[in-house]
Amino acid sequence: MLEDIDLLQGTWIVTGLEMDGQQMPAAMLANGRIAVHGKRFVSTGIGAEYEGTLELDISQTPRHLNMMFDVGPEKGNTNFCIYEIKGDQWKLCIATHGATRPSGFVSPPGSGFAVETLRRSDAAPTSDGKSRAKSTRKATENSSPGKETATELEGEWRMIAGIMNGKAMDESMVKWVKRVTHGTETAVHAGPQVMMKAEFTSDPSQSPKTIDYLNTAGAHKGKKQQGIYELRGDELKVCIAAPGAPRPTKLESTPGDGSTLTIWERVTAR
Repeated sequence: MLEDIDLLQGTWIVTGLEMDGQQMPAAMLANGRIAVHGKRFVSTGIGAEYEGTLELDISQTPRHLNMMFDVGPEKGNTNFCIYEIKGDQWKLCIATHGATRPSGFVSPPGSGFAVETLRRSDAAPTSDGKSRAKSTRKATENSSPGKETATELEGEWRMIAGIMNGKAMDESMVKWVKRVTHGTETAVHAGPQVMMKAEFTSDPSQSPKTIDYLNTAGAHKGKKQQGIYELRGDELKVCIAAPGAPRPTKLESTPGDGSTLTIWERVTAR
């Protein structure tokens, strides 16, 4: 009889992610994958690459799983989870921080829990996923020769509000989101997840000020986006068009335009 770790072997596609009661947009999950080989896992496509080992306890109800990270932004941390496997579906409820393990597959606002649903890919098990992830990170690092040049966007920012394609993000989700900009590289984090990372160029001499992304991680990895921004004291507003769409002319996001408007407050400058 196969053990659960045997049933998890191979590549899984992320089909749903709910954090603190807020369902993440499908566009952010388009490239999300978890590859399991032996007890090791490699998570890619939802921001940064994460690697580590899995520890399962099938004697518990619901069954317990610990994700112990040894590569990536969560290196040294452990997420305490519960899980179930039903055919080609794998479901997890993850404590994104802290030592309190979820007891059910729910993510109430303010809990810090994330419910992730995956389905098995037809792809063969990824035995060399670790080396590919490392090479991706290396290529990203080497493609950032100017990231030490600081801009007026430098530092860490907390999200105040977000509107995606005309729909406002729920406040319970907003409070988990931060933006970290170092030189000409910026990344958006939702809890422990790096949702996007991009190299950018900006021109504060324009009216409105312009900003252009080359996405290096996340749902739009490899794609370019055009945007505008406004900085008043420690408040930053950024409006980014969908990949391939024209640059916005106003700091707004309306239904159907595909743009994202985010408002941030500076926490600290680096």
